[in-house]
Amino acid sequence: MSDVFPVLDLRDADRGPEARAAFLDSLRSAIHEIGFFQLVGHEVEGADRMLQLARDFFALPQSELEQLSILNSPHFRGYSEVGRELTQGRPDQRAQLDIGPEQEKQVPRCPDDPGYLWLAGPNQWPQGMPELRSATIDWISALTRVSQRLLRLILASLEAPADFLDHVVSPDPHVHFKLLHYPGRDGGGNSDQGIGVHKDYGLLTLLLQDEHGGLQVSVDEGDFVDVPVIPGAFVVNLGELLEVATRGYLRATTHRVVSPASGVNRYSAPFFYNPRLEATMQPLPTRFVREAAGVVHDPANPLTSSYGSNTMRGMLRAFPEVIARHHPELLQQQT
Repeated sequence: MSDVFPVLDLRDADRGPEARAAFLDSLRSAIHEIGFFQLVGHEVEGADRMLQLARDFFALPQSELEQLSILNSPHFRGYSEVGRELTQGRPDQRAQLDIGPEQEKQVPRCPDDPGYLWLAGPNQWPQGMPELRSATIDWISALTRVSQRLLRLILASLEAPADFLDHVVSPDPHVHFKLLHYPGRDGGGNSDQGIGVHKDYGLLTLLLQDEHGGLQVSVDEGDFVDVPVIPGAFVVNLGELLEVATRGYLRATTHRVVSPASGVNRYSAPFFYNPRLEATMQPLPTRFVREAAGVVHDPANPLTSSYGSNTMRGMLRAFPEVIARHHPELLQQQT
């Protein structure tokens, strides 16, 4: 099934008019029909090092990891042990480190201020691994540049102005990066839900995965297909806001990760390219959108054009203990 997910070479966008036109056609087909593709030719170096940093981080003493607990952060930054995050009410069998833009904390000042202001704030970094901070910041910068270019190419593939969404992401896209560790099933009957069935909130996701795979995509309703591992490639998928902005012409596709077999440890590093927290999406000015049928309506996950609101609603579901500790006033907003 490896031919289900197109492999696109980003360099083709600069190889002359014919190569660019073919690239844009392939890109439009992938994001309309599947919502996932593999990206090569991105010229981002250091993938092996980033995966090794993930292995090194999760090998730190548990006591040091616990000092970085996400429970300490009202901004949803830090370390989560296996089972801390929930998807559709069930605990995910993965440990993770959540990292966002390094910012001064924002605090809602009055009842009318949006709760998503809490999503901006400082990160938590391990003292015993000082190299992680600089490497991660460099990695985030490189993937932000790739994502900015890819977003403009997506717009071009839809015959929309390439700069139409610049104001949505500039000057401060609210990017999000994770280091993930999926331990192997222990044979004791624990769930194989590495992460449960879900869609991503924002614009674009660029995933670096190790050799063990485990990512599965619902290409057809209820029919999950394994995404093959291509060394050095990013698995790219679209977030819900691009589905909203294209009235459903582009697909934010359902996906999941199954836990690896007993004795196998899977590591990955997803990067999420998102709008500014306060940004809202407008329909893209293109015939593809005008002729689209509309977004997929899910009563359990109503979509809005506001990135911050969508994401905070997701945090309410995913991290109820963080909410209960730091934001009990937001519990009434849970859907």
